[in-house]
Amino acid sequence: MSFDETQVALEEWIAELPQEIFKGLNCGVSLIPDTLYDNNGLLILGQYHYEPRGLGRYITINYGSIMAAHGYLPHDAFKEKVKKVLYHELVHHLEHQAGDRSLEIQDAIDISKMLMDRKRR
Repeated sequence: MSFDETQVALEEWIAELPQEIFKGLNCGVSLIPDTLYDNNGLLILGQYHYEPRGLGRYITINYGSIMAAHGYLPHDAFKEKVKKVLYHELVHHLEHQAGDRSLEIQDAIDISKMLMDRKRR
């Protein structure tokens, strides 16, 4: 799936969702071409950003990272991976506004498990 096709799909999914979900997400959702890694060398597929003295709240979806992780998948399966990343980051947004860190904590647990599995290999 090309970058442009992915952008169109994101715009369609965003339009289908209740607009209340996007309240406070003042800079919206951006698809960026980057391939990003965290400090452990794990791909970062998407990010929820909160910069109280800067841009505010926004989401970036890292097309290059998703391609690196899932670019081999058929079109529809790849598209579903992108949708999953979008929804995941939107949950971060909603939880952040509610003062809930459940998904953030679960992400940390999942990353720890991935790193443990990597060490076992």
